[in-house]
Amino acid sequence: MQSYGHIPEATVARLPIYLRALVDLASTGASTISSEELAELSGVNAPKLRKDLSYLGTYGTRGVGYDIDYLRFEVSSALGLGNTWPVVVCGFGNLGRALANHTGFTQRGFPILAAIDTDPTKIGHTFDGVPVHAPGEMPAVVTGHGIAIGVICTPVGASQGAADRLVAAGVRSILSFSPIVLTVPDDVDLRSVDLSTQLQILGFHLQESADDE
Repeated sequence: MQSYGHIPEATVARLPIYLRALVDLASTGASTISSEELAELSGVNAPKLRKDLSYLGTYGTRGVGYDIDYLRFEVSSALGLGNTWPVVVCGFGNLGRALANHTGFTQRGFPILAAIDTDPTKIGHTFDGVPVHAPGEMPAVVTGHGIAIGVICTPVGASQGAADRLVAAGVRSILSFSPIVLTVPDDVDLRSVDLSTQLQILGFHLQESADDE
């Protein structure tokens, strides 16, 4: 497997955007694209895009641009999409089930293989192909499915406990939808998505635009 060395976090955050644009371009039959065109499709400026792609050892060809299929392969490899990373969802309410129903995760190498919930009406049953287990079964679930990523969709009061169980079971990559700050060991990669905070930020910008009118 190719080693890409250290890629800045800001660049990593933009790679999925580039990949989505490249996939869309490939579906049209296009074979090459200039850095200016790809940057415009990705919502960044061309120098920033070229700098980002240089971390992958990809520089394009002057007068020709980037080979779309090759660049898509390089970006996918950098994101680890050549591998499969099994996922367990903690909290199988509306959000958890919505994530499980999203087939795009499996297509991109992140299959949701199991769920954890405290609801006795769900435990032991399978919903949309995802079996639901009790919290105490976490170690067996992680080991049995080779879980690489835990996604926390529990109510606020249960989110730290879910994180603790994931860590204790050996999961070192966690995505949390909880609005509170979770505490995990330094060797655990925790990513948080606070939907309410993002909506409030959008509200701020809407109010700012209204004030300028």
